[in-house]
Amino acid sequence: MANKVITLNTKNRRLMIHETVTSYLFLAPFLLFFVMFVLYPMFMCVYTSFFDATMGREDVFIGFANYKTLFNDPVFWTALKNTMVIVIVSVPITCIFSLWVATVISKMPVVATSAFRCIFYLPVVTGSVAVTVVWKWMFNNYYGIFNYLGQNMGLIDKNINWLGDEKYALGCIILILLTTSVGQPIVLYVSALDNVDKSLVEAAEVDGATEMQAFWKIKWPQMMPTTLYILVITTINSFQCFALIQLLTSGGPNNSTMTIMYYIYYNAFKLYKYGYGNAMGVILAIIIAILSAVQFKAGQEK
Repeated sequence: MANKVITLNTKNRRLMIHETVTSYLFLAPFLLFFVMFVLYPMFMCVYTSFFDATMGREDVFIGFANYKTLFNDPVFWTALKNTMVIVIVSVPITCIFSLWVATVISKMPVVATSAFRCIFYLPVVTGSVAVTVVWKWMFNNYYGIFNYLGQNMGLIDKNINWLGDEKYALGCIILILLTTSVGQPIVLYVSALDNVDKSLVEAAEVDGATEMQAFWKIKWPQMMPTTLYILVITTINSFQCFALIQLLTSGGPNNSTMTIMYYIYYNAFKLYKYGYGNAMGVILAIIIAILSAVQFKAGQEK
């Protein structure tokens, strides 16, 4: 009997080892990709931020000099302010608008719900360059559709250089970002609404709860994990706004649309100040990590 138990334990141990090895072999390609293209670049970003790294010569260790220069750089503070404005404006509007649209279309027939999900998700899967070209034509100060409609409706007296005027440029960027950001949250919210326990909603309605009360007391708490995910992802995407800036304004006019991501690109790939650009990347990563932690904490408390 003892020999049988020992034999079974040996077989179970071998089976466990075999399954573990097999699992890691299947994971090996992803782990290799993760180490080479995520962990290693992250380490090199932090490491290089302590060097005067410039193309064409050997890196020179300068300690925290890049960070000292960074905090005394007025353009960096302008870029940080613009980035925070984009985040503060776009994230709440994206979440609220997406929740409202998802609530409306989830009550429609299945065919209509699917059609609206496709319509709102289309800008997400469309290439950013194609979307930007369309918006650039719409904002054109000579033949753009906004100037045309504005003058014909009597809203403006003359053409406005939307992307070339400091008063309007950042607002235009935020508007474009909103149209490309609501697709995924709408799809996620529709799925979250479909997964709400319908029996609880029906019981609340039988007890006399209004539609609004049923939403806030029953549906909303069950949708909190989805909302937390949308908040974090939308915040990160807003901080990483780059393609729109590069293709439309290049940070202008007068740095009014300069963001941290574009300023990193400008220093690293135009001025070849890799160490300085990486220092900004480290600061940006810290800011995003802090905000994400705050959002997770707030979501868990609720």
